[in-house]
Amino acid sequence: MLKHSLTLSSVPQAHWFVVCQGKLWLPQAQIPFGHWADLGLSEPEQLCQIGEWQQHPCVLAVYQDQLTEPELWQNARMLLVHPEPHWFELAARATQLALFIQTHRYCGQCGCAMRLVSWELAMLCHQCGHRAYPRISPCVLVAIRKDDQILLARSSRHKPGFFSILAGFVESGETLEQAAVREVAEEVGVQIGHLRYAGSQPWPFPHSLMMGFYADYVGGEIVCQEDEIAEADWFRLNELPEIPPEQTLSGQMIRYLQQEFDKAQ
Repeated sequence: MLKHSLTLSSVPQAHWFVVCQGKLWLPQAQIPFGHWADLGLSEPEQLCQIGEWQQHPCVLAVYQDQLTEPELWQNARMLLVHPEPHWFELAARATQLALFIQTHRYCGQCGCAMRLVSWELAMLCHQCGHRAYPRISPCVLVAIRKDDQILLARSSRHKPGFFSILAGFVESGETLEQAAVREVAEEVGVQIGHLRYAGSQPWPFPHSLMMGFYADYVGGEIVCQEDEIAEADWFRLNELPEIPPEQTLSGQMIRYLQQEFDKAQ
């Protein structure tokens, strides 16, 4: 349930998703609840109801003031390991909507100011009629199995010892399956087949939608793409390095293949 352009006077007690510069205000390391006046923050630029929890609204507050007490502003990843998964899901929606609002203040076609419309989630330029919608970047995840092994790689952006399955953005005109085959070939130089859909997860860093596939190894030797993949290798499913947490789609896919391997033993 989305309600746009709310006023502070119209919002009762709420769960507040306060977003500024891509970060969430998390005093006590959790989403604050109560009246806005009790939070000690100045008036936000925009209010949107993004959901409801225990009969109380969940409200995005797009905040443009300075980041005082920066230790209270955290990346949405902090909520990824929260025991209640809905908090990360709501945080993902809040940070993505905030980014959309903040980056579409002006029309990309004529330069005039844009405003949120009331009948759908869109920014409209009343001068030229151009309408913009939140950007969603599709990204594929690919878990490749060969017998009792899985191909894992370490991105050049990740710490040594941390490995995950391969990922890449879908290009214009591609199907998800074509993107998976291309990305694997580009990043590690191997060929895959028999793709099976695994699931999806919104990933607000900044506006991705992750879509996972299981695949079988077909051929080729590992050749890492420079500047993208620091290292990659085949790992036995019962002897894995550090992998993503189970709250992530990539972590779930790796653990699923582990379970399938254990069942076959």
